[in-house]
Amino acid sequence: MTGSVFKDDRKATYLNQAGAHRPLISPIAPDVLRRARLYRLGRLRAGLAASDIGALLLYDPVNIRYAFDCSNMQVWTSHNPMRYALIFADGPAIMFEFKGCEHLNHGLPGIDELRTAITYLFMARGDQAEGFVTDWADEIADLIRTHGGGNTRLAVDKLDPHAAHALEARGVTLSDGTAITEIARAIKSADELTLMRWTIRVCEAGMARIYDHSIPGVTERELWAHLHFENARSGGDWLETKLLTAGPNTNPWYKECSDRAIQAGEMISFDTDMIGPYGYCADLSRSWVCGYGPMTDRQKRLYATALDQIEHNLALLQPGVGFAEFNAKSWRIPDRHLDYRYSLAAHGVGMADEWPVIPLHVDFDNRAMAGHFAPGMVICIESLIGEAGSESIKLETQVLVTETGHERLDTFPWEEID
Repeated sequence: MTGSVFKDDRKATYLNQAGAHRPLISPIAPDVLRRARLYRLGRLRAGLAASDIGALLLYDPVNIRYAFDCSNMQVWTSHNPMRYALIFADGPAIMFEFKGCEHLNHGLPGIDELRTAITYLFMARGDQAEGFVTDWADEIADLIRTHGGGNTRLAVDKLDPHAAHALEARGVTLSDGTAITEIARAIKSADELTLMRWTIRVCEAGMARIYDHSIPGVTERELWAHLHFENARSGGDWLETKLLTAGPNTNPWYKECSDRAIQAGEMISFDTDMIGPYGYCADLSRSWVCGYGPMTDRQKRLYATALDQIEHNLALLQPGVGFAEFNAKSWRIPDRHLDYRYSLAAHGVGMADEWPVIPLHVDFDNRAMAGHFAPGMVICIESLIGEAGSESIKLETQVLVTETGHERLDTFPWEEID
């Protein structure tokens, strides 16, 4: 705590419930997590069966987490692909773990077999890499012959070219696995939503910490660290971005937080992009004034415009609505804000940002993806509003599509501008 007086009782609630000096401890029962794990693996297998593909090879650590819930050096293995999973449509689910880390997978219900991963990266093998590619491809191809039921089609999410060529040389037909994983991840079960709600709860406690420390002289990096702190101590994983800026650094958007000291009256804008407890993402954006003073007339106008966009597009979020229909009816950004706009109006979210991504109306064309909203999807509705010489207002809410409409999952309050 800073010792500052919390200027907004609505936000103080999130900090006080957390207990500012203690981490949040999850109340979720083990059976909820077990059901979520089995549901997710079932979604992947159903996608394989629907595509007539025999097996799915996963290297993306987010996809591995989705399939098995095994978490091991996820950021490091996102750029050093040294662990992987092989899931058969009608056969075993096999985890290939980084050597020495096999024990991290014990007790996970979806894993039928655990093997030590064969690493073939040049970083780890140098001039001996090709020999390890041969060993790796021999093992994968043999498993496909053994468990594939004659189906040699293999979907992959990420694979180095020389490894792909080695599998093809062994009679394996490769296809893109990302459509299977993205479509599977798009529909959340009730248990998944329980886990996601908890991540959002942790994120909102972190946002309350940011608010509590939003006093003149604090740096952007200091404020951003409060979200890291709350996430880490409460069982979360990482932040995907560093998008917290203030004053002139908010426009243009996408500058990363810096050591610039924030001045009283400047707008602080941020996007959490937080991978929290259980591996789920809380992707929320807010903007408020440093020092808890009133907004200027210009800040109020920009904020009200951003909130109009959020509320208008949120009302369109209904099951069965197509992405093109959503675009056609979506909020129209005024000309003065066009050059400072965000790149999209809405996107899916689960264990990270996910399919679908729906561009802002001015960027929506005949190459925009097709599809429709369905119950169980979680969608982020976005707004970024700025203009020449102004600060930027960034707002975002995370929303469940239900059988009859939608439900906001985050409750951290917007600013009062009246």
